[in-house]
Amino acid sequence: MTLIKSISGIRGTIGGKPGEGLSPLDVVKYTAAYAEWAKQQHPGQTITVVVGRDARISGPMVQSLVVATLSGMGCMVVDLGMATTPTTEIAVKEENAQGGIILTASHNPKQWNALKLLNQNGEFLNAAEGALVLEIAESESYRFAEVDDLGEVFTKNYSDIHIQQVLDLALVDVEAIRKAEFKVAIDAVNSVGGIVIPALLKALGVKEIVEINCEATGHFAHTPEPLPENLLETSAIIRESGVDVGFVVDPDVDRLAIISEDGSMFNEEYSLVSIADYVLSQTPGNTVSNLSSSRALRDITEKHGGTYAAAAVGEVNVVAKMKATQAVIGGEGNGGIIYPASHYGRDSLVGVALFLSLLAKSGMKCSELRQTYPDYFISKNKIELTPEIDVDGILVKMKEKYQHEQVTDIDGVKIDFADRWVHLRKSNTEPIIRIYAEAPSMAEADLLANTIIHDIKMLIA
Repeated sequence: MTLIKSISGIRGTIGGKPGEGLSPLDVVKYTAAYAEWAKQQHPGQTITVVVGRDARISGPMVQSLVVATLSGMGCMVVDLGMATTPTTEIAVKEENAQGGIILTASHNPKQWNALKLLNQNGEFLNAAEGALVLEIAESESYRFAEVDDLGEVFTKNYSDIHIQQVLDLALVDVEAIRKAEFKVAIDAVNSVGGIVIPALLKALGVKEIVEINCEATGHFAHTPEPLPENLLETSAIIRESGVDVGFVVDPDVDRLAIISEDGSMFNEEYSLVSIADYVLSQTPGNTVSNLSSSRALRDITEKHGGTYAAAAVGEVNVVAKMKATQAVIGGEGNGGIIYPASHYGRDSLVGVALFLSLLAKSGMKCSELRQTYPDYFISKNKIELTPEIDVDGILVKMKEKYQHEQVTDIDGVKIDFADRWVHLRKSNTEPIIRIYAEAPSMAEADLLANTIIHDIKMLIA
């Protein structure tokens, strides 16, 4: 069993002994610590916390524990039931709440769940805030409310509000989308996206919708991370269905992958690249992505006269860099679109609406649109970790080995070569080292990644 405590939240596999997996006792412990943290941040105020969850099987159990614990801590609770991560983020702001908890393990398989923690802005806690929550949890320095001070629980549905906010964005051209008479497919991997994305597509005026794995059962039809190897069947359905474009989201709907009409992957990295191209063509400015994202965003940004900046991996780091550089669009190469005109959170609903606006106005097929962007290829790999592996020591040795190249160490080690790069870092969400390599061809990217993997394994041996 696994329990991981990081700035990305409290994530673990369901079951097992307390402290070894995400057990009910752990859910209560960390929820209570978060509630205590919120009280300390807002002294003298009544604390309101928004709670939303994806459709995974453990969701109702974890949700009942979280809601009851927050009430037991004297917090008011706005319970959204099943809601996407961006919907929950928006609800925190709309409710003037002091925070929010999203119950989702994002792209992880069904045995995982997590508590993702939000501040009063509907944004993820930063490292210092997350560390304080963990400190409160480990010291058990929280106190539950007396009987007369228990918090009330209110249930609300924010999906329609979220959809309307997307429709109201200035760059979402509903009329152009309607006139295009698109036929669109959506694979929601049997989670909450199967409820929300079809509703959004209908509101946008999409003529016909092909629903794939849209029953929100939590029994994922395929591995939920929207990578090409997990989407072979989906790509075949899209190719055979005569659609104009296919979208794939992860269980909590903050990652967006696009599949062209011919069944070819648009490439997850190019969700952000294409949408940024559209946004920058209308509102020139700066962009941000993380160190593991494609150079293509930098190229597109400079084409439009803006400045590109890289942030450490993690949504909170990207958001901080976006605010610092006043970026008009940003995100992560895993299909995470952050559009400040909406809110500072990865949002696939916003991504779908902006991409369809771009596609409608371009007059091109989806595959033709993809060909207008510079070609880079990323090889994404990982090495499973065991407790005895000294990851930090490995990273130091890799930095030394490649010291003659341009090395960035704000988040793991990124080695920039003349026309390619490789980034190795310990994951915030899984017990693995991620090795991402980008080059002008997939063969070259794979070769670079395998070279680095061989280097690491020689150090481990």
